[in-house]
Amino acid sequence: MKKEAMSMKKEATSIKKAGFFKKKEALTVFIIMLLLFFGGCARNNEARDHDEEKLGSTEEQQITIEDYYPFEENIKYTYQGEGNEYASYTVYVDYIRDNRMQIRVNNGGTETVKVLENSDGKLIQILAQGECYYREDFTGRQAEQDKIEVLLMEPLKEGTTWTLNDGRTRTITAVGVELNTPSGSYKVLEVTTEGENSKVVDYYAPNVGLVKTVFTSEGTEVTSVLSQVENVPLTQAIDFYYPDKNLYKLIKVTKSLTFNTNDVTRKKIEAAYKETPDNAAPVLTAGAEIKSLYYNTVDKMVHVDFNQAFLSEMNAGSSYEGMILQGITNTLGNYYGVDKVYITVEGKPYSSGHYEMQKGEPFIVE
Repeated sequence: MKKEAMSMKKEATSIKKAGFFKKKEALTVFIIMLLLFFGGCARNNEARDHDEEKLGSTEEQQITIEDYYPFEENIKYTYQGEGNEYASYTVYVDYIRDNRMQIRVNNGGTETVKVLENSDGKLIQILAQGECYYREDFTGRQAEQDKIEVLLMEPLKEGTTWTLNDGRTRTITAVGVELNTPSGSYKVLEVTTEGENSKVVDYYAPNVGLVKTVFTSEGTEVTSVLSQVENVPLTQAIDFYYPDKNLYKLIKVTKSLTFNTNDVTRKKIEAAYKETPDNAAPVLTAGAEIKSLYYNTVDKMVHVDFNQAFLSEMNAGSSYEGMILQGITNTLGNYYGVDKVYITVEGKPYSSGHYEMQKGEPFIVE
């Protein structure tokens, strides 16, 4: 009995000790969990603070030229102006090729084609060609270093400054300026260009581009402000010349051609030429194609190259063939504003049973 009593006492003591250790273990686990929880919170707070700091830095880094001057297709920008008869103008987007965009600026007096390039943190105007009424892709032109103009430069923050080729200084003078225009209200990037006797302030809006320009010089102020942004194609009126039905004379037919961004001009002209009016004889047959069409700045001539079907499907006598060639010459010469058109077939000077042209010999606009 005594042994049993001692055994029971010992067992009870063991149970108490086990309970104590279990409580102690539970308490230890609880404390560890608290430490892990608060330590985790501390680390999470530090991580969040770090992430917010990183996010703020990333957002600043992500403000790029593309944000303030996007390259978008088929857009027409209309600007209303004051202070000069040419302060109002429209802008169409002719072509977008990789990091280059070609725009067409029409101020009512002339049309200027400009090619812009967005690269290496700079928005650069690499070409500005005035009196350019024809549509041709210049985006592949080599930039002339002495003629380029840096429009914007990263980082897009107040104080960024650069000097233009003509000696003027261009500076980002403000960011996030509130600006109201007829086209909307924006928080804009303000860029100021200062010369010896003039100052130009340009305002760029996110996802839109240039929304306002103010030019001041010796008491004169000229303002242009964006009034409308539309998704519409460029429309050009082009005079097409056809032989009349009786093959007696050439007749002029004016057609309105619409051009979306990146449309190929030669293809549009070819398709329009094949639509023969009822009172005219055909110039281009179904199989005829314009393989290339461009203005050569060296010889000052329009160069147009046809496929072999242009000749083989013509089926015309000398008089009709002559009128076809003269019609093409007049059409393309007038469109490009020149008086000489060099016609080739598959890259070779025009040659048929009736006409034999020498290399480089053009047809003359009448």
